[in-house]
Amino acid sequence: MPSRRAVLVGAAGAGAVVALPATRAYAARAHEVREARGTGGDGGIPAGTPPVLLTEQATRRILVLDPGRRVWDPAADPSVVRWQFSPLGDPRYKDLRPDVSWVYPSEAKVRRHRRRTYVLTTASFGFVAVVEHPTGRRYWGAALGPGDDLFNPHSAEILPDGNVAVACSTGALVRLYAASQGPRAARYAEAVLKGAHGLHWDGARKALWALGDDELVTYRVGGKPARPALEQVSAVGLPVGTPGRTPGGHDLFPVAGRPGRLWVTTNAAVFQYDMSGGAFVQDFAGATEISRKSVKAVGDDPRTGQVVTTVPESGLGETWWTTTVGVHRPAGSYKLVNGGIYKARWWLPR
Repeated sequence: MPSRRAVLVGAAGAGAVVALPATRAYAARAHEVREARGTGGDGGIPAGTPPVLLTEQATRRILVLDPGRRVWDPAADPSVVRWQFSPLGDPRYKDLRPDVSWVYPSEAKVRRHRRRTYVLTTASFGFVAVVEHPTGRRYWGAALGPGDDLFNPHSAEILPDGNVAVACSTGALVRLYAASQGPRAARYAEAVLKGAHGLHWDGARKALWALGDDELVTYRVGGKPARPALEQVSAVGLPVGTPGRTPGGHDLFPVAGRPGRLWVTTNAAVFQYDMSGGAFVQDFAGATEISRKSVKAVGDDPRTGQVVTTVPESGLGETWWTTTVGVHRPAGSYKLVNGGIYKARWWLPR
């Protein structure tokens, strides 16, 4: 997503979480019944399909949406929304100045940490937070150059010790914050990475992976939780793609159905990185349909084998937005009415 200095106009509504209305509970129960019967959802949706988590930039929200509905229209039918988050108007995030920092939410990923579920989120004008689900409680948060795209936080990851890494694309930095020390902890370690876009903690190797414009790197985390340190251990160049252009690394996410591999998207294509072999490959099922240019997010569901992707579509408010979440294996899609989606992921707490 290009950096921008214009601020979106339009309110997302106050409050961080939404209660489950009676209609939502009814719809959820109906979906559970369909799954129990093995009938799936509408439109050939496989039984057991997880909810969809996405960054919705048009209304400045994080949404978790019903996977049993092919068309989501929250304005007409609020029951499609299983959970939502916005720091606007929420006193727990007031010090982060979300009115100016929470612009273009650019990341949403769900993680389990110490028996709790969290959503990690960033926004292009400086907002970063780890939000407890479903309460919306703030585990940790920061505002990097609030109201500007000086840093452009693009992804985040929580480590086993409770510290939080942040990838800043415009700032060309990976920061590791001592978030374990409290919700407003400000101390950090820092490493330079051109176009830093994606992060993943590899528990098996005890390494932090980071994706930049030109390379995929690993860091060793040192120091103590209160005073963390980062040391680069390895770097591998990304597949070139279009001659004369930077590969443009974008999304980095674990392959859920194949441990030891990472999804890697660039400006030109989608790959999996085989950690053991040290190679970018396209030998995964459905590669012909999944791999294309400008994929902003990719991920798979190990239970059903479905892969979800987002790709910009023309004619919307921003050139990187889409209203469509692509689904592969089997082919399908979801549609968000009047949406401005950037990334979409399966709701798979891990």
